Amino acid sequence: MMNCWENKAFWIELDALVQKSEIIIDRPMGASHPRYPGLIYPLDYGYLKNTKSSDGAEIDIWIGESPVERTDAVMCILDTHKRDSEIKVRYRCTHENMQEIYRIHNSEGVHGILIER
Repeated sequence: MMNCWENKAFWIELDALVQKSEIIIDRPMGASHPRYPGLIYPLDYGYLKNTKSSDGAEIDIWIGESPVERTDAVMCILDTHKRDSEIKVRYRCTHENMQEIYRIHNSEGVHGILIER
């Protein structure tokens, strides 16, 4: 059985998808969440235009502060409020960025696991 970090094709294809997609930042760093105003986005957050996630919307993406332009990780999210699950791509994230994002996606009603590259 292959571990997720051994699947090089997944990361190559995810890199290609991000590179070929227009990234739309609809929640810039410092903005508040539309439903939870106390949640302030620590990084730019948006989506990959013309993609589709399991929730019917586009694939979400966090943009970190690393100069290295590649996907670093994905978060698998279970949202008990919306009763759905999806992935969120981590792009150009430092270790500190990933820790911040992990905390956000492990709060009341939202639980996630981080799969690092």
